[in-house]
Amino acid sequence: MKKLLIAPVRFYQKFISPFFPASCRYRPTCSAYMIEAIEKHGLKGVLMGIARILRCHPFVNGGYDPVPDHFTLRRNKRRK
Repeated sequence: MKKLLIAPVRFYQKFISPFFPASCRYRPTCSAYMIEAIEKHGLKGVLMGIARILRCHPFVNGGYDPVPDHFTLRRNKRRK
């Protein structure tokens, strides 16, 4: 199941993303965050990834935002 959820993100990373300039405000990138969230949280990880993409806009500070160990749709406040 996780492979099916990750496949479209990998397709995006390989075939679509290279045609656009890097613009993600966070580290790791939104697509890498989505993959890690799916690996950690399964189907809920898709929701976490979508919430992250919606938070990624020009008016946010961005920065380091790892996938939290518990499910949440909010930004991870722990900074390293």
